[in-house]
Amino acid sequence: MAVPPSEWRRLVIVTSVGRTETRMVLAPAGELALLVPVAEDGTALGPVQECSNLAQTVASMETDSHPRWIWDNTARTYAGLLRAGVRVARCHDLSLVGSILAVRRGENGERENELVDDRPGLFDAHRYPSIDSVLERCGEQLTTLSGSAELRLLAAAESAGALAAAEMSHDGLPLSVPAHLAYLESALGPRPGDGDLPRALIELEAAVSEEFGRRVNPSSPAEVIAAFGRAGIELTSTRAHILREIDHPAVPLLLRHRDLSKLFSTNGWTWVDTWVHENRFRPVYVPGGVVSGRWASRGGGALQIPKALRTSVIADDGFQFVIADAGQLEPRILAAMSRDPKMMEAAGSDDLYAPVAAAAFDGDRSKAKVAVLGVLYGATAGEARSLLTLLRRRFPDAVRFVETAARAGEQGKVVHSLLGRACPPPSPQWWSQGDAHARGRFTRNFVVQATASEWALCLLADLRRRLAAQPEAGELVFFQHDEVVVHSREPDIAHRLVLEAAGAATRLLFGDTPVRFPMDVAIRSCYADPD
Repeated sequence: MAVPPSEWRRLVIVTSVGRTETRMVLAPAGELALLVPVAEDGTALGPVQECSNLAQTVASMETDSHPRWIWDNTARTYAGLLRAGVRVARCHDLSLVGSILAVRRGENGERENELVDDRPGLFDAHRYPSIDSVLERCGEQLTTLSGSAELRLLAAAESAGALAAAEMSHDGLPLSVPAHLAYLESALGPRPGDGDLPRALIELEAAVSEEFGRRVNPSSPAEVIAAFGRAGIELTSTRAHILREIDHPAVPLLLRHRDLSKLFSTNGWTWVDTWVHENRFRPVYVPGGVVSGRWASRGGGALQIPKALRTSVIADDGFQFVIADAGQLEPRILAAMSRDPKMMEAAGSDDLYAPVAAAAFDGDRSKAKVAVLGVLYGATAGEARSLLTLLRRRFPDAVRFVETAARAGEQGKVVHSLLGRACPPPSPQWWSQGDAHARGRFTRNFVVQATASEWALCLLADLRRRLAAQPEAGELVFFQHDEVVVHSREPDIAHRLVLEAAGAATRLLFGDTPVRFPMDVAIRSCYADPD
């Protein structure tokens, strides 16, 4: 029997007595949605309730109690609510959390394709799991998480990231279509017909062919290598850095052709038609799409704003972008995790590399940077090897921390982030023919990169909460790894909230640490504007 919205306030009050948090399982089911209040261990606190007007019901419950919604997949379920104009504060994403827990059990943790149907309607045509299976997964996960405060924080941060991803996909990144089309025409010429190349690429192909004395397709590495061979120049690759070393008049033409081909295929007219609507770039983010917890994207190139696109990313009238990224994030994470006293002291400054250089490399900042990044990424050959020796003498705990993770990886063991995200176990084939050193380099960086992802997720979740409490500060419109962008009428307020969120994320993960995580903040009307 469907429950009218007026009854949900009573239900929430009843299920919240003596509890710090209301948890509500939500499972779409055709034209209806099924809802069940659950206890901390996932046990149902009442019968399954049918809801025929989910958007109204969810909006009412958000006003009354801000429950933590527990659903199978945020990318699917929340998209429908957003289209109906409803936003929620908290959720538990069973798919994302299930993936984390599966990897901890030694499974691959892969999730199904999360393509979202953009047709009008509250829910897409996906065949959702039954309420019984959702309740079963809910109970299993909440029971597993109950034994670890770190895992509970990871699950909450991962789920909050999923909400932010859905909201950013829905809201979109401001992008001026007229400005971008003008840029395309200036760089490539008029829009070509379907299946045709733009004028600039045709002209460049003709110019390349003229320099070689016969027709050469610049997009074909085999033809380019053969053309240089006929000119007495032996090549093994047409990579840009190799071409730049050659003295031949065709080289600048080939490099220009490469750049314009990428623009045409990646951010050309078809890209605009597919991914930009109402002057908003609306990509599909995939939270947890990388094993370290970093996000991925599905189509549209969401996790980068290439130079060719930046001049078109223009704030609305009366708005500005607040662009903030965490400088030297992974070295600072290493300092905080390893608790190396001297490394933490160095990470207490705005520029971590300068005090490291003063302590171990006679003030040579470039050597300090090479050494620190070499520790993180396992560069132990050439100059990096000697620099690593110097670094180990001055910062033994920091170096030992990542080397311990590397040795574990070489032995086929699993390593974990600060909050408990596990790296994937080696495949069965690895034990007989795998590269132990390669796996060691992976696990060496995993413990730091995965924790850096957790810090960034905590920042994102906290900033999202602060922005919701102060709507005049703006909305999140972009996130990648260690960068967030807020579209704001009050950029000074947004700037302050970003810094507060960074501080909150640091305290949440590392407590009272001397390590600082400074944010480089720029306020611009156009993403491409200079600082």
